[in-house]
Amino acid sequence: MTAKEYLNQAFHLDQRINSKLDMMATLKEMSTKTTSIMQDDVVSHTRNVHSMEDAIAKMVDMQTEINADIDQLIDKKQEIMHTIYAVENPEYQTLLELRYICFRSWEEIADKMHCTVSNVFKVHSKALRCVAVPKLGS
Repeated sequence: MTAKEYLNQAFHLDQRINSKLDMMATLKEMSTKTTSIMQDDVVSHTRNVHSMEDAIAKMVDMQTEINADIDQLIDKKQEIMHTIYAVENPEYQTLLELRYICFRSWEEIADKMHCTVSNVFKVHSKALRCVAVPKLGS
């Protein structure tokens, strides 16, 4: 695994959490929708009386998954922070933290570090070479 792949793990977890939060919002919206049928004829339909229960159960399951992912994200961010702080150059640390912990764009990083985006890319490249990717299981 490259340094960049290692550091991007938190971003991918964050994206997965955001995706699940979107799914949760959709489930909530679907569970509160009601439709009215405007017909003169009364038609007998078998209806799922447990649909609200099912929706609530799905939302509880989804919330459990989201909470587990958030715990995993927090642990991964702490692990990545330790790796970043092992880099001796404070400028490299700042750049890596802004990008891989705070998920800032290159433009935001350049602004915060008072330099150009192209300079941020150069510093980023140097910083990645200083990252010691932890071995699996350590």
